[in-house]
Amino acid sequence: MQIVTGRSDHLPSGVFMGLARYRHRVFVEKLGWQLKCQDGLEFDQFDRPDTLYVVAQDQDDQVVGGARLLPTTRPYLLGEIFPQLLNGQPVPNSPDIWELSRFAAVDFSEAASSAANPAKLPLGQFSSPVAVELLQATLERAAESGARRVITVSPLGVERLLRKAGFSADRAGSPVLVDGNPIIACWIDVPGYSPS
Repeated sequence: MQIVTGRSDHLPSGVFMGLARYRHRVFVEKLGWQLKCQDGLEFDQFDRPDTLYVVAQDQDDQVVGGARLLPTTRPYLLGEIFPQLLNGQPVPNSPDIWELSRFAAVDFSEAASSAANPAKLPLGQFSSPVAVELLQATLERAAESGARRVITVSPLGVERLLRKAGFSADRAGSPVLVDGNPIIACWIDVPGYSPS
């Protein structure tokens, strides 16, 4: 597995479009999220020129995981769409807090698909070895950008899985039902953060 990071215009040729197709497969086709998409590509208003991407690829350069990092000093998913997850706390707006969104580590290869249980996909995306390596790379990239913490919108149960994998994670508020599913805002500490 290889990890590629950067803004969309700095990623190797075809990687951003491959990530957009991958995100459509994960979030729209498998998880059933109702997102506005065109031509089997998933991206939204938060996929901007300043957005950072962390992409995991297999030996055939196929996307097997992805993450999006957004500064909280500009519009971002939690702040614009899900502020209720903070239970009345102010929405983070700081150069040392970044949002992690659209995180997934699902291998769609034939071998992985035949063994995978689609019902476990939402939480399973956080517990595979690919997910752990992808999250470590994402937190390293966040640290390089000045983040000391990231905040994410996550399914209930991800906090426990993150801790089990050795990450420092805590809820930012109580779970809230969104489209019938309990979700939380979750803080993740960035290891090795050192302010410049």
